[in-house]
Amino acid sequence: MPRVVSVVFSQGGKLYYFDPGDVELVAGDPVIVSTARGTDFGRVVRAAEELPVGEAGQHLKKVVRRATESDLEQLVANEAVEDDAMAACRELVARLGLDLKPVVADATFDGNKVVVSFFAEERVDFRELVSQLSDRLGRRVELRQVTARDEARLVGGYGQCGRRLCCTLFAGGQEPVSIRMAKDQNLPLNPSKISGSCGRLMCCLKYEHGVYVSFKERSPKRGAVVTTPEGQGRVIEFRVPSDSVAVDLGEGRVVICKLSELGDDEGET
Repeated sequence: MPRVVSVVFSQGGKLYYFDPGDVELVAGDPVIVSTARGTDFGRVVRAAEELPVGEAGQHLKKVVRRATESDLEQLVANEAVEDDAMAACRELVARLGLDLKPVVADATFDGNKVVVSFFAEERVDFRELVSQLSDRLGRRVELRQVTARDEARLVGGYGQCGRRLCCTLFAGGQEPVSIRMAKDQNLPLNPSKISGSCGRLMCCLKYEHGVYVSFKERSPKRGAVVTTPEGQGRVIEFRVPSDSVAVDLGEGRVVICKLSELGDDEGET
């Protein structure tokens, strides 16, 4: 089985596998890797591990080296290029009257090319923008249209919970989130309650969905008679995050029990 390290190129971005060769790496290490567009800077999120050939993919690119001080200085220089690109892009978008919003500029590690991500509701003819922007920057320019969810991930921010957006915290692909996930979690189907900063369904619905499905498969139904360490009672409430239920024992007594502490379901009302 091939030995690989998992690398991301942006916060919350997709995982890519690389051959570490003789370079010893741990999670968090900055690295220079070989990619289809040349050398690039990334960050290790999972140390070396062995994966089946089918899962790791074929013809793995190599980790060139752990990033050096010189490499980090190059990143700082690239940030200046990216700032210039965003300022120029905003100015040209306004001048050309284009209905799009520049989101972020990303310079390749060698600084020869700048990729500008933008959000737009419809398809936009941006050929003139690319031409003028390339002339202004003296570099090759590529424009890439992104979704509202991608825009939130690239810009970052905080959700209703007060924590950083899930899409910026967890590396991986942006799998779709469905309304079925909200229903399975018994959430109110109110857009303002279950939508994130991007205006789409919150990513946490996807991350927590498996827990709710598993709980539903293992738990007694509401109203079922169960045996607890303190006697028999009826299930009156589910507490999914703690894998437990509230059980009414009668005479005003309610206990919280883990599913593992319950006896057999004896029926329901």
